[in-house]
Amino acid sequence: MHTWRVFSFYTPMSKKEYQKPPLLFHDQLQLLKKRGLMVADEPKAISVLEQISYYRFSAYFIPYQKIKDTFDAGTTWEQVLKTYAFDRELRLFVFDCIERVEVAIRTQFIYQLAIKYNNSHWQDDPRIFISAHYNKFGKLVDPHSSFQDIIQKAKTNRKPEVFIKHYTDNYNKPANPPAWMCFELLTIGELSSFYKGLRHNDDKKLIADYFKLHHTVFQSWLHSLTYVRNICAHHSRLWNKDLAIEPSLLLKPKGNWVSNRYNNNRRTFYFICALKYLMDASGQKNDFTVRLDDLLKKYSEIPIEYLGIPSDGKGNLLDWKAEPLFSN
Repeated sequence: MHTWRVFSFYTPMSKKEYQKPPLLFHDQLQLLKKRGLMVADEPKAISVLEQISYYRFSAYFIPYQKIKDTFDAGTTWEQVLKTYAFDRELRLFVFDCIERVEVAIRTQFIYQLAIKYNNSHWQDDPRIFISAHYNKFGKLVDPHSSFQDIIQKAKTNRKPEVFIKHYTDNYNKPANPPAWMCFELLTIGELSSFYKGLRHNDDKKLIADYFKLHHTVFQSWLHSLTYVRNICAHHSRLWNKDLAIEPSLLLKPKGNWVSNRYNNNRRTFYFICALKYLMDASGQKNDFTVRLDDLLKKYSEIPIEYLGIPSDGKGNLLDWKAEPLFSN
């Protein structure tokens, strides 16, 4: 009796040479027209292509093409350009809100641990941070040493920050400035890394509790804040985007929140909800809801469902303003 073995071989699609030639701005526009885009003012459109690369602009074509490389009937150049403008204003709005939240996080980071340890220079104590180790990518993770390197670089900079120079000119002990000075040297990404690098969960909780979050959720949201902040700073697309770093779902909110129908945390709108929650939790009197609503009204012709706002199953978008989170 013979035993037969069946082997399955997967042959990946063979790669090919990239052969698309560069096109003159005029030819780029003609290609768009050939694909069905209606252009009323060609000189104006070419002027836009001279400022915004075709490749960057093409990301905004997707909602207007049910068939790839073919625009839906009636799609106009102005419609696509307004979509681009909406994304730009959305990034500016989100960036402004992230700045406010970042400052609040920085403040709590400094305050909570300085008070707990009764130490103005607590950042110099290696016992507060996790031990040095190599992560799964083979990269050395050493929060305490990394922080010390940042401080040392700031102190030896040819043109140091005024507050660093003031400290080194006037004090010789301790060697480093106090935490409230040192933390002004950190980017939001470094804040995120050092929060993750705290040794004790109780320390993490002190900071997260201020924002009405479990410390694991706060850590995730801080990571996402860093990611989206960089999207905004580098002028990348925020509208119609799957987030590469998703904020954890908030399942047990301590403050006003949205219903679970909004739990698509891969999309931008969930992040916007998280941002509003952080602003509210940090006690900031803000006009977040009004500003967001005004922006969406200004670009009412833009398909905002691509932000990740859910529908009722009948094609109607849910009324996000009716959610408790946006009540103020």
